[in-house]
Formats: sequence, C-alpha cells, structure tokens
Amino acid sequence: MRPATEVERRRLHEVFAELCAIRSVSGEERAMADRVIAELRSLGLAVQEDGSAALTGLGSGNLLARIPAPRTRADLPPLLLCAHLDTVPHDGVVEPVHEDGGWVSAGDTILGADNKAAVAVLLVLARRLALEGSPVGVELLFTPGEETALAGASALEVGSLESAYGYVFDHASPIGEIALASPTYYRIQADFLGAAAHAGIRPETGRSAVRAAARAIVAMPHGRLDAQTTANVGHVHGGPPGATNVVPERATVLAEVRSLDPQRAEAVVAQVVDVLHDAANDPDGAVDVDITVARLFEGYRQDPDELAVRVAEDALRRCGYEPRHIVTGGGTDANALMALGGPATVNLANGTERNHERTERVSDDALEGMLDVSLALLLAAADAASVPSS
Repeated sequence: MRPATEVERRRLHEVFAELCAIRSVSGEERAMADRVIAELRSLGLAVQEDGSAALTGLGSGNLLARIPAPRTRADLPPLLLCAHLDTVPHDGVVEPVHEDGGWVSAGDTILGADNKAAVAVLLVLARRLALEGSPVGVELLFTPGEETALAGASALEVGSLESAYGYVFDHASPIGEIALASPTYYRIQADFLGAAAHAGIRPETGRSAVRAAARAIVAMPHGRLDAQTTANVGHVHGGPPGATNVVPERATVLAEVRSLDPQRAEAVVAQVVDVLHDAANDPDGAVDVDITVARLFEGYRQDPDELAVRVAEDALRRCGYEPRHIVTGGGTDANALMALGGPATVNLANGTERNHERTERVSDDALEGMLDVSLALLLAAADAASVPSS
C-alpha cells in the first residue's frame, strides 16, 4: 500500500476545512453525522446508525461502516478505527483558515481539530480503501457525545463490533506518542439549599448557600494532587441573577476527580464529599446539601506488549516516528469501548495542538502524517496477522 498521494493530501485538507465549518457541539451532531454518512455512502459503503441518540439525547447515533478484507484474509477480525463527531461548546461559527503551515480558527472559537482531524483522515482513508481495497478488514466507528463523558460510545452495543483491537486518534500531542493509561473520572455535583432573606433589612434570618459553597471550594483538593491524580471545580452558580440584595438560597458546585489509580480516585472523591458536608454544616450559617457522585468513565492500563500496541509502534516507525509510551489525564472513546468489553483500543496522539482552546491548531505535517499512519496501521496489522503465533 503506497503512501498518500498529493491528490489525497489536498483532499484531506479540503475535507478537514469543510468539517470544521460544520457546527457539531455535543448534542448537535446531526449535520456532521449526515455529512459523514453521505461521504461514506458515496463510496458505496453501507452505514449503520444505532439508536443511541434516543437514549442519550445526542444529535445522532453511533455510525459504523465496514470495509471488507481480501478473500485471503476474510477469516481474520477487522481493525477498528474510531473518531468522534462532536466538539466542546463554543459560541459563533468556526471559520477555519490556513496560515503558517497549519489550520487555525479565524474567529473567537475553537477550530474543532479535536476530533475532526481524525474524522477527515478516516474519510480520506475510506476513499482509498473503497477504490483500491484494503489489506485487512476495517471497521470505521464515528461516535457522538465524546466530549460529554463519552456518552455516545458508552451507549454503543459493543457486540456489533467484530474487531479484536483498534485505535482512536484523540490525543493533542506529537505524533508518536501512545497513551497506555487513562484515568478513572468522577463528576461531583453539590446543590446547597439555605434560606433567602433581604440582605439589607433582615440578613440574620437568611442562610447563604453561596457562602457555604465558597467554604467548600476553598477547602476542596484542587489541581494536581500527585503524579496520577487531579481535582477541579469547574462550575459554580448561585443566587438570583444580578441581585445583591438577597441572601442567596441556592448554589450549585460542579467538580471532578481523575486518577490513574482507581482507589486513589475513590479516596479523593470521599474527601471532596466530606468537605462539602462540613461546609454545609458549619455553625456559622448551616445549610442543606444534596450531593451526587457519578463515575463517568473507567480508567485503564495497557501492557506495552499487547498486539495493538506493537502494531501501532510498527506503523509509526514505518512513517518515521519514534514511538513513545505516555499516560494521559484525559478520557477518550477507548475508555468507554474497553469498559464495555469491546476491542482493545489504543489512543494515538495525532499532533493537534491546544485542543478545547481558541488557539487550537493542527499543522499540515500532523494532519498529513496521520493519514500516512492510518495507512501504515493497515499494513502493520496485515503483517502481524501473517506471523504465526509461537
């Protein structure tokens, strides 16, 4: 299988720019899904969309398309390649522009390279394979709601997948990095309920939910707690909008805890819950508090000797990248698929930069490099399947 041609590289840039301009924040994936479906069906590929949208409230279901293996390898399981359709929330319209050897957003928005760089790569790869065939069978999976705690992939019926292993291209770091560990992630919501009162006439009869929330936030663990664990308060809301003359009756705090050590994650969550209760029960203005803890995805560690990892290393070297094993503090669809008992799924860095930020960028070298890596993965998987097991 030859490397990507100049025509394919130009096509990759055109598709990427087009996809970035399609609004697809989590829950609004319909237009993006329809564009992907249209592209795949134009290549003669059948596309299945599951019913997860009705279950999750997302804008589309999971999309699955298959490209068959050659008859000589028809008995081998296919290779899974996965990308997500959604982006984090943003205002305005994304206007992708090409400058200084890469793509950025012209306006005050994200670019959407997370994960549209991967979607574009898979669509251009699908065109090559549909026209010329593939050395191995391929399953292409496009998920909604990845940015909302992997909601789409978590709703997938993994029994519909035939792959033994696969890849997501979803880490914003240099190509060559292979994320072998990802954290367990908890979301904590605390709803404080006090008593409203006029702040200037009878403040002593009020009980401030905002003040209790503030006490909790100050006492909570925050930031990087150790090499494997982080905690963050991400959202605070309380009191009537714009009002200063009311002792606020209600306040909400949203926080998270992540750790590569699941027991450490549980311990920090317990610490956060204790802090929330202590803040609510402070004698200097006690309030009620309702706390909800949800484990949104489960962490994993992969053995460097796993077949999926070795195939990725082989593919990267074929393309001139030196493989490097890393751990990540982020979650991807790999977490969801493996937690459900699906294929061993490896997260490969795809060279995007500053994901979720207005300065998000992907260079030409990274975008085109991942197309070459995806082609090399097929060859490496075919070669690995040809080696007799010891």
